[in-house]
Amino acid sequence: MGAPMWQWVNFLLFLVVTGCGIRWFVQAIARRSLYVRLGQHDEVEARNAATPQPLSEFVRQVFGHKKLLKDRKSGVMHLILFYGFIVLQLGALDLIWKGLSGGKPLRLPGYEAFGLFQEITVIAVLAAVVYAGFRRYVERLPRLKRGWKPSAVLFFIGLLMLSVVLSLAFERLWHGTAPSFFAPISSLLSESFAGMSATAAQTLFYVSWWLHLLILLSFLVYVPQSKHFHIITAPVNLWLKRGKSSHRLQKLDLEQEDTETFGVGRIEDFTRMQMIDFYACVECGRCTNVCPASNTGKTLSPMHLITKLRDHLTEKGAAITSKSPWVPAFAFSPGQETHHMSAVEEHPEWNRGSLTDIGPTVDWQQSSWQKAADMNPTELELIGDVMSESEIWSCTTCRNCEDQCPVGNEHVDKIVDLRRHLVLMQGSMPPEGQRAMQNIERQGNPWGLSRNDRVRWTGDIEGVPVPTVKENPGFETLFFVGSMGSYDLRSRKVSRAFVRLLHEAGVNFAILGNEEKNSGDTPRRMGNELLFQQLCQDNIELFRKYKVRRIVTACPHTYNTLKNEYPDFGLKHVEVLHHTELLARLLEEGKLKPSVTVRERVVYHDSCYLGRYNGVYEQPRNILKAIPGVRLLEMERSRDNAMCCGAGGGMMWMEETGGKRVNVARTEQALQTAPTVISSACPYCLTMMEDGTKLKDADDRVKARDIAELLEQSVFGET
Repeated sequence: MGAPMWQWVNFLLFLVVTGCGIRWFVQAIARRSLYVRLGQHDEVEARNAATPQPLSEFVRQVFGHKKLLKDRKSGVMHLILFYGFIVLQLGALDLIWKGLSGGKPLRLPGYEAFGLFQEITVIAVLAAVVYAGFRRYVERLPRLKRGWKPSAVLFFIGLLMLSVVLSLAFERLWHGTAPSFFAPISSLLSESFAGMSATAAQTLFYVSWWLHLLILLSFLVYVPQSKHFHIITAPVNLWLKRGKSSHRLQKLDLEQEDTETFGVGRIEDFTRMQMIDFYACVECGRCTNVCPASNTGKTLSPMHLITKLRDHLTEKGAAITSKSPWVPAFAFSPGQETHHMSAVEEHPEWNRGSLTDIGPTVDWQQSSWQKAADMNPTELELIGDVMSESEIWSCTTCRNCEDQCPVGNEHVDKIVDLRRHLVLMQGSMPPEGQRAMQNIERQGNPWGLSRNDRVRWTGDIEGVPVPTVKENPGFETLFFVGSMGSYDLRSRKVSRAFVRLLHEAGVNFAILGNEEKNSGDTPRRMGNELLFQQLCQDNIELFRKYKVRRIVTACPHTYNTLKNEYPDFGLKHVEVLHHTELLARLLEEGKLKPSVTVRERVVYHDSCYLGRYNGVYEQPRNILKAIPGVRLLEMERSRDNAMCCGAGGGMMWMEETGGKRVNVARTEQALQTAPTVISSACPYCLTMMEDGTKLKDADDRVKARDIAELLEQSVFGET
């Protein structure tokens, strides 16, 4: 005999409902794909994405939750949800088959063992859902959003788990299956309904079965229309960026004749790969939680940067393509309201008693990002109506946001692209930054001091020759001193210490002298790509002229620029070292012998451009460990999670507005370790830490010293 009529009706309804769900799901994705295609097609990005790369990092990120586990608690929670969902989708196939076949299970090998694993997984996932709600609503972590939208997925998953175990329990009652060790949860539930007739159990099984199916399909349709789109876009994002270096900014082709604009002034000016970031964001707030600007009450929040750009792309994309992102319209359409910024000139209310606090910034972002029914998204200005200039100029380019992001989003390149548009197309920059740019352009340094004074610092060193490349044409190592090391009185002491150590170790070195120019790091981070490229080409010509094969510098910003960005402009086959790398090497080779005891409690501050950008963490610490008497301390935020000193991204030359000074917050973190010395390996960090100790009235008991100065003290026995 054929199947009963009700089974055929059930099957036809299943096809209709499932077909609608899948259709709406595909439609929602397709429309967002249309919006992404409004972006620029970058041939370099496309070529990099198409180049085969090792899969190990991709696997570690997606399946190993490498970055999610930086926060152990939420990482484990997400790991349970991730793998629980995979397991339960296999169970869903079995459950769907049972509903369509009239209750016949898929009796495959290991079926009973899988049933046990499935029920254990259901309990684990429910526990993870409860814990997720606890963190959001009881612990109330500042980085997590609250409300029905952020919480919808918890209800979806929770109800889905309940529908699974209820279906399994009523199935047992329907077929009169005895309790089993391999089905502990459904057996316990079925026992609680003992005495129920088979017909009633069958009816309740199908009620639970349809509930499970409708929740599953509703979740499927909801995913691409919410932050949970990251389930699909995050692996795509990580795959496309595998092997991609975040150490350098994208080269801007200033000679392309058909280019009408530089940088990003409209949402469509972003590249398609950058736009994928918008839809990959999971709104976990980890980026904002570590951002030095957000932590000290500035307007910038990396998470809100991404979500605001996502909202604007969605709304403007819908207006341009005439394709609404919301399907089905009757269930998801929020109307014709458009997001925009209000109260742009306001600043967060900073709690002066806080060490760091993202609360004021998050509150400001939420209150300033409003909806209006009478605005056309195509008429909004990206800079002004979506992003404020205060946000754009608050970034220190430390990339801590990117280091924490579990879905591979990149924030700094977008901010720099916005700066490029402001600087190159609108001529807009904070006045102090503009002065620094003019001084670099005219005299090759941010202070506007004479080019001919660049080499004057060498007169501070008695008895130690500092030859120029002309005086020592057979040099092996070029010491690129940089503007800070040449002009800044405090940083000159570091240059002096480093040169003495080079001389002691017998390193054959030279400097460019007055021919040296600014590396261009500051202009590039501040959006002045034109000035950067001019300086870059001039320096590369000098390197070629003097046949440079190895460069060492004491500035991590210069180090990163020369090592990772100059190669895009023709610098090839040149080894670039930071002074801590070279000093650590000289110590290992026995060419430097620290013998004098330096009795100091030293806390080391990781420079962003040395650590996060280039992974140099051990060499500075190894140098400190090699100095007799030094007790090395660590801050709570250190290594890859170290907080920025506040000077990067051109902020060294600009005034901070609103909240607390970043260098004061970082100094307070260092002082919590009760050090006698705050050590760094960057002239910017040294300046900021020294200023911080003065502002905290701690400079009489805590000194800021470069690693080279401490090593010099131990090698030569001087204070």
